[in-house]
Amino acid sequence: MAEEQYRSTLAYDADDEYRPEPPAPPEIPAWKDGSIRIGIHTSIAGNISGALEIAHGLGANALQIFSASPRMWARGTGRVNEAEAAAFRARRKELALGPLVIHCNYLINLASPNPVLRARSVQAFHQEIVRALALGADFLVVHPGSGCGGPVDAIASIAQGMRQAARGLKLGELRILLENTAGQGSCVGSKFDELRKIIDACPDLNLGVCVDTAHTFASGWDIRAAAGLEAALGEIDRTVGLGRVAVVHVNDSKTALGSRVDRHEHIGKGKIGIEGFRGILNHPALEGRAFILETPIDKPGDDRRNVAALWKLVGKVVVATGRDGMRPRPKKRMAAKQGGKRRPARKRSK
Repeated sequence: MAEEQYRSTLAYDADDEYRPEPPAPPEIPAWKDGSIRIGIHTSIAGNISGALEIAHGLGANALQIFSASPRMWARGTGRVNEAEAAAFRARRKELALGPLVIHCNYLINLASPNPVLRARSVQAFHQEIVRALALGADFLVVHPGSGCGGPVDAIASIAQGMRQAARGLKLGELRILLENTAGQGSCVGSKFDELRKIIDACPDLNLGVCVDTAHTFASGWDIRAAAGLEAALGEIDRTVGLGRVAVVHVNDSKTALGSRVDRHEHIGKGKIGIEGFRGILNHPALEGRAFILETPIDKPGDDRRNVAALWKLVGKVVVATGRDGMRPRPKKRMAAKQGGKRRPARKRSK
């Protein structure tokens, strides 16, 4: 008798199916809680994490830094040590500082007609992006550049350079911001429609705009009074769109309206004046932006006083907890160059 074959059928149970846990939603940074953000550019000298302590001690809740020397070409890869970067990110989270804005090297000129300088600029900008990603920066601010030809060629060169520098990098949440300029020389960016043309030429990059108050004033926009501020904001909205403005550099101007010269002054001490900044910081169209100071430090405590001035303009009192801010830059004097001694006058030959 043939052996009877038995078959068993397993019933499907949906509960037995392996389902991987969905990835956790990205953590919302503490600084995106809707509170007003007042920051200042701080020094990275000595220890890059020291910049965080300075900003926090001055009463700021946001900051801007350079990720390397702003007036020297970086040697080698110019990368940030991973241990230092990790410590920086962790300490920033503890202090709830944000956004973190990094300002690019001043030597970068993506519109340069000099092929060597332009190549160095593209490489330096690439390194700026790499360092910004390592430090967990939210925004990377860059000056568009200046060229010898017309703005059309310069804009095309800038856009191409930005695309080259960012090639192969995943920017993630990092946003590159084009800063408007005062219009000095052949600099691109004193007109907001020039910034828009660069943005349009880089559709694959997450580009935005940083508006500098001193540059805006020097380029001809009278932002001291309500009517002038409305006109300037209207032009920004018409060209780049206010939605692309993420950071406002808050600087008074040493130079007159339309001077096309970039010289920063302490808040309320320059040509824009304290009431002009009251209107800027409290304008509803700029709500949610980070206001970052780049004011000079002529004597000890200037940075603390400028931070306090911004908080006062928005109706808040924030007590600085740190003792020491940044030190004034030593002024160069002819006597110092000559070792403190005057050179004897030369005798005229008869």
